[in-house]
Amino acid sequence: MWAAMGCVLNSVLSVTLKRILNHERPAPALRSDPGMPSSHAQSISYAATFAFLSLVQWLGINAVTVTIGVFVLISASYMSYLRVSQKFHTVSQVLVGAALGSLCACAWFWLWRSFVLKAFISSIWVRLVVILGSATFCLAFLIYVVQHWLDDEP
Repeated sequence: MWAAMGCVLNSVLSVTLKRILNHERPAPALRSDPGMPSSHAQSISYAATFAFLSLVQWLGINAVTVTIGVFVLISASYMSYLRVSQKFHTVSQVLVGAALGSLCACAWFWLWRSFVLKAFISSIWVRLVVILGSATFCLAFLIYVVQHWLDDEP
């Protein structure tokens, strides 16, 4: 739930930055919204980085985690590159999105490990707040996405 809530916050950051920066996409006819940063690259990088950090935390650094990490990095890079090859984004838009997603994942993971986990383990009330807060936050985001998805339907 904590990782999912971080993913939602990462998406909110991406949408907010798109509105602030208002950077045009390479082929504006394909999509009319701003392209900086690439929200797909940002989300992919967040998920890949958080998954890798979780794996290393669980298993430590060894041949398995390094192999999986390299595979995840290559896969995330390829999926992000597809946004450029399909002319939805420029290279800089994808690189900024990927960097922001990775930074958000590192910060969110660090916040969990440094502060929240200790309180989560020691207090039932903190567990309830984190779980219910995360679930509520994710549900609200899902409702928001579905509403806007339905608004875009012809």
